[in-house]
This record gives sequence, C-alpha cells and structure tokens, in this order.
Amino acid sequence: MAKGSLYLIPVPLAQEAEKASYTLLHADIINHIKEYVVENEKTARKFLKEAGLKRPQQELIIHDYGKHQREKINYHEIFKNAVAGEDIGLMSEAGCPAIADPGSDVVAEAHKRGIRVIPMVGPNSILMSLMASGFNGQHFSFLGYLPIDKSARSKKIKDIEKISQREKSTQIFIETPFRNNQLLAELLKSCKPQTKLCIACNITAGDEYIFTQSIGQWKDTKIDLHKKPCIFLLFAG
Repeated sequence: MAKGSLYLIPVPLAQEAEKASYTLLHADIINHIKEYVVENEKTARKFLKEAGLKRPQQELIIHDYGKHQREKINYHEIFKNAVAGEDIGLMSEAGCPAIADPGSDVVAEAHKRGIRVIPMVGPNSILMSLMASGFNGQHFSFLGYLPIDKSARSKKIKDIEKISQREKSTQIFIETPFRNNQLLAELLKSCKPQTKLCIACNITAGDEYIFTQSIGQWKDTKIDLHKKPCIFLLFAG
C-alpha cells in the first residue's frame, strides 16, 4: 500500500488577510485531508474555516504540536495513518510551516518514514519582505533572532554589516515584537549612515508598512514598531 503525503499548508500572516493568503488549491486540499498537526487547535480550526472547509470539524483529527506538547509528541501516532496511506496536513501559527518555525521537526520525521512532503504556495514574510526591499535577492541570509545582550547584539550587527558589504548580500533578521524599537535604535547606533535598512511591518495586513532607506535617513524618521510583527533587512553592498 502506498503511503500518504504530508501537505505543508500556509496560513495568513495577519487578521482579515484571507484573500491574500489562500489559493483555490487550499480548499481542495483541506476538504480532502481530515488529519492535521497544528500549533494551536483553536486558530487552526479558524484557518480551515476561512480557507473553505466544508467537512464537519468534529470529523477532524487534530494533533497538538504547541510548545508545551513538543517534548512528549508521539510521532508514531502522528504518522500512523499517513504510513497506512492517508494524507495529513501541517499548519503553523502564521505563514509557511517549517520556515523559522518548529514544524521543521515534523517534516524531518516525515522524511525518515518515507512520507512524501508537499509544500503549498502561500505567504511567507521573509521572502515577501526580500521581494519588496530592493536588495540582493540572489545572495541573502536569514539570521533569525539577534542576541538580546546589548554588547553582543551591537557586535553582531557590525559583523553582519561587514559581511553584507564584503559579499554584497542581504542580511535578514527578526525580533520579538515588543523589542522591535530597541533593535531599531541599536541598528541606527551601530551601522554606518550609508548602509541601507528595509523594515517590513505587518505584511498583508491593512496597515502593512514596507520601506527602504539609508540608516542616515532612518535617523530622521519617526516610527513606532512596538508589538508589530516585523522583518528587518540590512544591505551594505
């Protein structure tokens, strides 16, 4: 018997961004699949409804992959039906599963079991911010979170600025939303005035903000990023 597949199902990045997030294929796939691995069951069920789920939700099998469940997750149970031929789905809390997301562990387990992995088209804040930045889209690095310690963070920023200048590469990183303003202040303090910075904030939301200018120009710009999901892109090439 052929094994089932693991579908990686993207979800919206922002509230009321369904039209910017789902394709017609989403509705076909979610009405075919009845078993999912998710980070939060409540929001996952909401995403499925928004994407056009017609199957009664009580028929769904939901595996909790939230942060409090990951250490005791039973992968044998998760993939039991997939090994027997049933397709299953993986959803993140925002954007594409397994990109800057713990779902990558689920994908790795699927490969171990010889289960086909099928990524679906959908919003990804990292790639969308790079597309809109005007920076080098052929040579870039995603660094995740920078150090929290001020001195270590300042050193890291200066290091990645040098790398960007030397390699003409785009350096992409993120911060916990409530520390965005502190990170921006450190970037303005540590980087050279001519280095360019793109800030991509609330991508796909009604108040989406994506703007690129030099560090020198950002110093004269008033902006509040507190508690807003942001992607930061640095280019010194």
